[in-house]
Amino acid sequence: MDMPMTKAGPDPSATGDFSDQYALVGAGPMGLAMAKTLIEQGIAFTGFELNSDVGGLWDIDGPKSTMYETAHLISSKKMTEFADFPMDPEVAEYPSHRELKSYFRKFAEHFGLYRHFRFKTEVLSALPLGKSGEGWRVTWREADGKQKSADFAGLLIANGTLSEPNMPVFKGSFAGDLMHSSGYRNPDVFKGKRVLIIGAGNSGCDIAVDAIHHGKSCDISMRRGYYFVPKYVFGRPADTMGGAIKLPMWLKRRVDGMILKWFTGDPAKYGFPKPDYQLYESHPVVNSLILFHAGHGDITVRPDIDRFDGHTVHFKDGSQADYDIALAATGYKLHYPFIEKALLNWQGDAPHLFLNCLHPERDDLFVLGMVEASGLGWQGRHEQAEMVARYIAGLKKGIMAAKALREEKAAGFTRATGGMNYIDLPRMAYYVDKATYRNAVTSWIAALKGGGK
Repeated sequence: MDMPMTKAGPDPSATGDFSDQYALVGAGPMGLAMAKTLIEQGIAFTGFELNSDVGGLWDIDGPKSTMYETAHLISSKKMTEFADFPMDPEVAEYPSHRELKSYFRKFAEHFGLYRHFRFKTEVLSALPLGKSGEGWRVTWREADGKQKSADFAGLLIANGTLSEPNMPVFKGSFAGDLMHSSGYRNPDVFKGKRVLIIGAGNSGCDIAVDAIHHGKSCDISMRRGYYFVPKYVFGRPADTMGGAIKLPMWLKRRVDGMILKWFTGDPAKYGFPKPDYQLYESHPVVNSLILFHAGHGDITVRPDIDRFDGHTVHFKDGSQADYDIALAATGYKLHYPFIEKALLNWQGDAPHLFLNCLHPERDDLFVLGMVEASGLGWQGRHEQAEMVARYIAGLKKGIMAAKALREEKAAGFTRATGGMNYIDLPRMAYYVDKATYRNAVTSWIAALKGGGK
């Protein structure tokens, strides 16, 4: 009888033998990039995805999606798309989540990725079978509820960074509706309500604009100041304006800071606190609508919360106000529930990995997509995936560059911050400087292609 085949070799489900396969967890943008590069390098793998389709959080109907109806990319499609799979010309410059869901499905179809994934399948645990190179036992639950386990050659984790809510603990109790932005879907929830948005990151400011248009009133509570970046500068997406001339950071800050003043003015005059850090030491807010509405008196900026008391919220400056809904846009925590933190070399708020993906001691464990940088886009993440795939293939072939990379990651390293002093927040624990990071990754890709370094 003929054995069913995949592009990477025999289908292991026909024999139950996965021992020469890598287990890839997640079919969001990072998982898809990893799958594509594994196929290109001839590395056998099986993908596991909890949702019924690809796209990760960009599929608003997915079980772990944190998307909301009005969500759009905060970076332009040109600076975000995969280089070898541009978005269609008719796609908006700042695409909606619906357009991106379609984009990832087309990407998966174009590169033949669907047949490599088991959908509606949840990975429950991953345990090492021994030291590096001896593989992993993965246990999963299939769509019919049955649990299965198998031994794999290695583990590739790409289940995303924006699914586990970081919900603060507040003093007192709130009599209205208290929710996290991860559970927000539609602005109809704000109709006729007095709304307090807690946190002023990109999601917080987006949702605040929704609340302004649909609620009775809207305030926003901020613990710290932010730099606000418009989506358009001189009629072009703001993130496409730079890059032709590489400036030292001190000069880039001066030039970009001047441009921000031209286009956004001084947010402090609307009540926003001044940032207590320099530009680019935290992710900026790409939203000028919040400033527009603040200038029109549509939103009141409040300080940090002291306590709840029924519908009344007391703030740390002694002021107070009443609300019907309090929505915490307070970000997310890294969450890999199927594997112990110690196995990921977890230090502080994040795993400590070489170039944010390579374990210092193991060559059969990789974390993909645990990297953030202004302007990194999906192409920067595709490069990470390509480096990992070429490293796995290079070790198998015994090439010198792979051995050199193994030695470098084992020798000790620091995060690729490029000397940037990022603010001390959990969400910045895996932030890198884009130029420093991409230069390092592409250098290793070139070396692995050539076989030496």
